[in-house]
Amino acid sequence: QVQLVESGGGLVQAGESLKLSCTTSGIIFTFNTMGWYRLAPGKQRELVATISYDGTTNAADSVKGRFTISGNNAKGTVILQMNSLIPEDTGVYYCYADDFKYDYWGQGTQVTVSS
Repeated sequence: QVQLVESGGGLVQAGESLKLSCTTSGIIFTFNTMGWYRLAPGKQRELVATISYDGTTNAADSVKGRFTISGNNAKGTVILQMNSLIPEDTGVYYCYADDFKYDYWGQGTQVTVSS
């Protein structure tokens, strides 16, 4: 009964920062990959950033240099530090994790960036 719970979303002005957190409830040993996806109005769901069990990170070109992902896959926690936010970052951000067999998704947290 693994559950991912996100927090930290909100409404901010362009140029400001937000920190998204994802924590896990339930029994896990370790996640292979954790990360964040987002769904913006009028767009398809897209990858924002991921972190693997060995610490390897990846990020979308649109957020490189502005967003930083960190976490501990064994503990089931992942953080997305979002700096220099722009209106195009607006969307619902979903925490993601997989444990080699199953994929897990959080309920999402809304991020709105106003100009």
